[in-house]
Amino acid sequence: MLKDGKIWMANNDKGENIFILPKMANRHGLVAGATGTGKTITLKVMAESFSDMGVPVFMADVKGDIAGMMCPGVNTEDMQKRIQKFGLAEAGFEYKGYPVTIWDIFGKKGIPLRTTVSEIGPLLMARILELNDLQSAILNIVYKIADDNQLLLIDTKDLKAMLNFVNENRIKFEAEYGKMSPASITAIIRAIVALETQGADVFFGEPALSISDWLTQDCGRGMINILDSEILINNGKLYSTFLLWMMSELFETLPEVGDLPKPKMVFFFDEAHLLFNGASKALLEKIEQVVKLIRSKGVGIYFCTQSPKDIPDGVLAQLGNKVQHALRAYTPADQRAVKAAAASYRPNPAFDTASTIMELGTGKAVVSFLEESGIPGMVQKVSILPPQCSMGSVSDAQRDQAIKASLLYSKYSGFFDRDSAYEFLQRQQQVMAKEAEEAKAAAEQARIAEKEAKEAALAKEKAEKEAAREAERAEAEKNRMIKSVGGSVLGTVGRQVGRTLGGSVAGNVGKTVGGSLGASLIRGIFGTFFKG
Repeated sequence: MLKDGKIWMANNDKGENIFILPKMANRHGLVAGATGTGKTITLKVMAESFSDMGVPVFMADVKGDIAGMMCPGVNTEDMQKRIQKFGLAEAGFEYKGYPVTIWDIFGKKGIPLRTTVSEIGPLLMARILELNDLQSAILNIVYKIADDNQLLLIDTKDLKAMLNFVNENRIKFEAEYGKMSPASITAIIRAIVALETQGADVFFGEPALSISDWLTQDCGRGMINILDSEILINNGKLYSTFLLWMMSELFETLPEVGDLPKPKMVFFFDEAHLLFNGASKALLEKIEQVVKLIRSKGVGIYFCTQSPKDIPDGVLAQLGNKVQHALRAYTPADQRAVKAAAASYRPNPAFDTASTIMELGTGKAVVSFLEESGIPGMVQKVSILPPQCSMGSVSDAQRDQAIKASLLYSKYSGFFDRDSAYEFLQRQQQVMAKEAEEAKAAAEQARIAEKEAKEAALAKEKAEKEAAREAERAEAEKNRMIKSVGGSVLGTVGRQVGRTLGGSVAGNVGKTVGGSLGASLIRGIFGTFFKG
């Protein structure tokens, strides 16, 4: 609640008002305490005050009761006692609802809230996928190859397509980017598929959230952006990584503004221990860097968790405004945690801080807020003010009405899938498949043509050989016939000549011998010789 331009958070045992100074609100803060000690009420009182100042707020709704801030509080007997106890009536206390925009990564209980694979980056993606160091290094390389080839990584199918592309062409890439194990690439793809079954295929996509849409007001009051996290909290890595991405986006998007009279935005990180569980050294360094530097962008971050020991010392040292609800010390480890929490406060000689923390009732706390000079105030034992909004949750009908009444509903409720790495690589694969098919067809055509040419050559060669054989046969037949005819003719002629010649010779011989007897004898002899 605002009073005299300051955030009135509580009253101490003396009835004195305890304030958070607006100009110190971007120095971050911590709200800690065991379950059921009143942390949610404290968060609501803070968020109301920032909204009344015109400062936009982001809150994660883990239990489903933060959304009740859209409804005014109920005037019960208990509330009347609180109003009287704090003297709120004189300060202008009134029951009222606040402007809220409800978001949901899965799009079921709020406006769909999305980001892209490229925007979340390899470091946070490796955390979501729970990759080891080698796999994380390969994922970094895949992001680099995508950037170098101007391939957009928007959703999980883009990332899987890119991983498969790198795996298929890793020999070509290894010369420039280093060796990449096929087994590690396959393991990353399996992790992505597992994440898709938890809703990541809905979370990664477009339209992606524009952080500037959260820096809005409604009738002069800061918009309270509420992320429904009842389902999301079951996946602690996705929940914490998404909130860390939001902090990083704020840090990278907003300009440097230095110290302002009030923050530009306040970010509440509930169940903050999930942010640091299992975080790599590189990630812890990034978180610490963001927390240290983001205040210069006018953003205040408030971590809400059960115990201060959930927050690393490097981050805890940056938290100037602290609210510590009761801690229960049932074990020696719990007692040490309480003592450590008490030691982080500036002592108050009026009470023992460690003992007081263990004895606090619901709605009670020990607090220390930054003073005008920036020095932590002396620890105070206080009672937290009640909120002006509803302490409970809202009905499904009220939630649905609030979602659809938002000006951002029409912008983010739809979904589109623009041309990105998956589509590009699919087209490339189709072109390569077509080229391969055409090359195969051309090779087959060439093979057929070559076969036909060989068959034609063989047929021609065979025909030529057959023709040559036919010519040889014809020539042989001709020679045979000539020889046969020649022999027959010569035989006939020879016999005839022989007969003629023989008769003539015989006659002449006979005459010579002396008479017809001799001639007859000689013709008989030669005629016999020349027959046949």
